[in-house]
Amino acid sequence: MNKTRPAPDLWLFLCILGLLTIGIIMVYSAGSVLAFHEHGDSFYFVKRQLLFAGLGLVAMFFTASIDFRIWKKYAKLALIVCFVLLVIVLIPGIGVVRGGARSWLGISSFGIQPSEFMKLGMILFLSKWLSSDEWNITSFGRGLMPPLGLVGLAFGLIMLQPDLGTGTVMLGGAMMIIFTAGARLSHLGMLGLAGAAGFVGLILAAPYRLKRITGFLDPWSDPLGTGYQIIQSLYAIGPGGLGGLGLGMSRQKYSYVPEPQTDFIFSILAEELGFIGGLIVLLLFLILVWRGMRVAMTIPDRFGSLFAVGIVGMVAVQVIINIGVVIGLMPVTGITLPLISYGGSSLTLMLTALGILLNLSRYAR
Repeated sequence: MNKTRPAPDLWLFLCILGLLTIGIIMVYSAGSVLAFHEHGDSFYFVKRQLLFAGLGLVAMFFTASIDFRIWKKYAKLALIVCFVLLVIVLIPGIGVVRGGARSWLGISSFGIQPSEFMKLGMILFLSKWLSSDEWNITSFGRGLMPPLGLVGLAFGLIMLQPDLGTGTVMLGGAMMIIFTAGARLSHLGMLGLAGAAGFVGLILAAPYRLKRITGFLDPWSDPLGTGYQIIQSLYAIGPGGLGGLGLGMSRQKYSYVPEPQTDFIFSILAEELGFIGGLIVLLLFLILVWRGMRVAMTIPDRFGSLFAVGIVGMVAVQVIINIGVVIGLMPVTGITLPLISYGGSSLTLMLTALGILLNLSRYAR
């Protein structure tokens, strides 16, 4: 076999760098007011974002240079570690509560989210498991239920934090792998109906989730409560018009849009850069998904193909949920926008996963 491999997909690489650059700029622009108010330093968020972006780029170049098949050897170990972390974070006194969820491990403002690691760990393990020729995914009981049970266990641990958004992203990426591996549509359809009923049950079981649904359906029924975030987000997007108010000129970042540098950063971006700026970001994500799926369809290795599908699925589901929330098409879930929003472990893990995708692109035909 020829050991010389072509360079990673250039379009994919440029999209990653472009989105990361836009993200760093927007983290400063969207978060400068809040950073000065809470920390006395307008550059507080962007300095930390640059640090995590630097760590993430190092991790990305590292994973992009390593043969993707090596990760197959460590899939089981990675999943076990992820499950252990999910259990540890639930222990009072060890797991750190932020935003009402016990989903962090760390000291002071530095921490990691085990659920972020689980997203990648689950995708890796399922890709190895379902790439085996001995596994018959078309069988409901022996083929489909074991991987679904594993995914359900991880989802349940994440929900104990609780973190419905991250759990949904993990579930979405996992289901794309299971579908691509050959699961029957009839089986997935039945499970989809059961899953929808389960989501309704989860919503009804927690009053704050039910309030989010009612706030989503009619934000103006409670403009200072459950509808506040959506209303303020729409107030940011509307005035942006075609070309925006100008970089740094947002009005809604002045303590109107909550956490403008994280979940609702796209609304500030649309306010400052307008429809054109938002469209550019969406086109970059679309190209990233297109090139990633092209890798999945053309790589001759089944494990690599499923791994690429999982990574692309994770990105796509997260983008759809975040922007859907920001423009009022989905209830608020607390999901960040990949490569754009402020974040530590989420940004670093995303760049690590995209580095693996870049390595996979070197083997695509």
